[in-house]
Amino acid sequence: MPTLQRDGLAGPRTGPRVWAERGSGVFSALVLAAVVVVALLASVVAARYTGAADPLPGGLSDAGPVVRWSLPLVRVVHDVAASLAIGSLLLAATMIPGRTRAESAAPDEPRRAAALRVATAAAFVWAVAGAVGVVFTFADAAGMPLSDPLFGQNLTGSIWSIEPLRVGLISTVVAFVVASVAAVARSRAVALALTVLSAFALLVLGLAGHAGGSADHETAVNAIAAHLLSAAVWVGGLLALVVLRRPLGDALGVVARRYSRVALWCFVTLGVSGVMSATTRLGSWSDLATPYGVLVLVKVLAFVALGVAGAWHRRITLDRIDATGATSSGATGSGSTGGPRGRLFVRLAVAESLVMALAFGVATALARSEPPVPETVADPSAALSLTGYPVPPAPTALSWLTAWRVEWLFLATGLLAIGLYVAGVVRLRRRGDAWPVLRTLSWVVGWLLFVYATNGVLGIYGRVAFSWHMTLHMLEAMVVPIFLVLGAPVTLALRTVRPRRDGTLGPREMLLALVHSRFLAVVGNPVFAAVLFFMSLVVFYWTGLFQLALQTHTGHLLMTAHFVLTGYLFAWVLVGVDPGPKRWSPALRLVVLFATISFHAFFGVAMISGTTLLGGDFFPTVAIPWVTDALADQRYGGGVAWAIGELPSLVLALTVAMQWFRTDSAESVRQDRRADRDGDAELKAYNERLAALARRDEGSQR
Repeated sequence: MPTLQRDGLAGPRTGPRVWAERGSGVFSALVLAAVVVVALLASVVAARYTGAADPLPGGLSDAGPVVRWSLPLVRVVHDVAASLAIGSLLLAATMIPGRTRAESAAPDEPRRAAALRVATAAAFVWAVAGAVGVVFTFADAAGMPLSDPLFGQNLTGSIWSIEPLRVGLISTVVAFVVASVAAVARSRAVALALTVLSAFALLVLGLAGHAGGSADHETAVNAIAAHLLSAAVWVGGLLALVVLRRPLGDALGVVARRYSRVALWCFVTLGVSGVMSATTRLGSWSDLATPYGVLVLVKVLAFVALGVAGAWHRRITLDRIDATGATSSGATGSGSTGGPRGRLFVRLAVAESLVMALAFGVATALARSEPPVPETVADPSAALSLTGYPVPPAPTALSWLTAWRVEWLFLATGLLAIGLYVAGVVRLRRRGDAWPVLRTLSWVVGWLLFVYATNGVLGIYGRVAFSWHMTLHMLEAMVVPIFLVLGAPVTLALRTVRPRRDGTLGPREMLLALVHSRFLAVVGNPVFAAVLFFMSLVVFYWTGLFQLALQTHTGHLLMTAHFVLTGYLFAWVLVGVDPGPKRWSPALRLVVLFATISFHAFFGVAMISGTTLLGGDFFPTVAIPWVTDALADQRYGGGVAWAIGELPSLVLALTVAMQWFRTDSAESVRQDRRADRDGDAELKAYNERLAALARRDEGSQR
């Protein structure tokens, strides 16, 4: 009789173990089906209540009821499948331990293989739903039924030119790639890469687009992106735990506890982003009485209920799982799912999943409902249409202090970075370890400069005038990174973040893997970092990337991230103190620095002498009244790049020289101490060699 080999155990294929696994698979399928059904019903009821699926008024062209009602339903399937794929990949990459520490990174870990199988199936459903959604989105936007003879031709001709279709197609293709790679993947590193890739596929759906005329557009887009990703990780992780509870076996308690910590971060992010998103669409408290506002209240109630359930998990359920784990494991062999801790966990997890499904369905209907506050204005200016903000007044000297426009994403990033760093320093102090005050001050100053640059006068005027943009660029790429590098954040993290003893992958383990990776050995080469730093300037400004960054929110975010990261890498290879590849000698680092300064000066001169306006037709279109000559302003910006770039370069050169001096001084002290210990044996040996050579020369002359 054929046998089933699993976890080193053999048993008949018709035994109770197999029936238990089949029953577990049926139960998981029923849970997923219930989640989808609840989400679909909630979406239908909510769409009916708000009129989101009603025909367009005024006799406008309509794609028909099939398209109108299928769109939210397809989106529900899309969101649930995407969440399950991301959650399964996250568990496989970071939360599933091996039975030993060596097995945690093994390519054939059975629990990880099970999670990757679930991720593969979910990602394929995600991709199919995304492709169908692109077709229905075009039909709805064009008001063209699917049966129209010209539908296919119009779809293929418009799919890349219409932004919602383009980003939907990109997300779908990435989902197919994730599914295909996950089907053959086995290692934890690949699972981690697929997690990042799948998060990108979801983020583009929230970050894409630039609705003209909405002064709160970027706040709304940032909130939606954070909302989508945090909801997907939270919901997907919980669904993955329910589906994978049998393969996880005695690791269920470990994985559930790791997931609980991630879920808490998602809960906070979801709440903050939800409030920000609601405030951009609800003008007053009275708007809560509108159909849109009522659905927002339903989501709030679901959010509160999930928060209570999460607190119950953290305080009671997880402890009981750990307490009953040994007994269950001993009774069932694989751990838990048939014993008390399986029932204990599943009971609340299924209830949470259904509440999450309700929130998903309502959110899908909300996305197609008209909010009380219009998202566009009747007659937007060119600047408002392209940047999302009206033309700022002419700057004055006081503007450097008084001009502020909060960019919530950048503000939250800076405050979070400062908060985590200070928390690490406090942890070191409490255990009696010292940390240099100058490093803390450097880190805090760097992020405060970043917050000022992105939320202050440079962030406002840098969106519409080239000279202000170049000042912003120089601050983000050449000033802020120096302060951040001298803060030594990796060293602090490695000293304060606790290592994981259960074989899972945490922040400290990821940092150590990065520090010793071949990737960092390549990008950490000073020549590579210098070439990347300079060539990215050329590619960015003399291609369409600059115009894309000026008039799309996604491009603006990627531009800012690129400036800071490439600047950080360049400063780190020169003056960084964090661990990494073997450092070049100070002399060679100074050669690289001076060569880069020369190329950077050439970049500034090229802009000063340029006769072609960069950024395409952006600056002539926005036509800022106080910028009378856009080309002259661009040349002035080139002078800014040349002038501002010199001071940070001088600081870098002085820092390298100081490190060189300290290294030589420390080496001299070390040699003196060794000489005191061994009676200067090295000098004596050297003198003896010289004497021997002298005697040999005298002998040869005779």
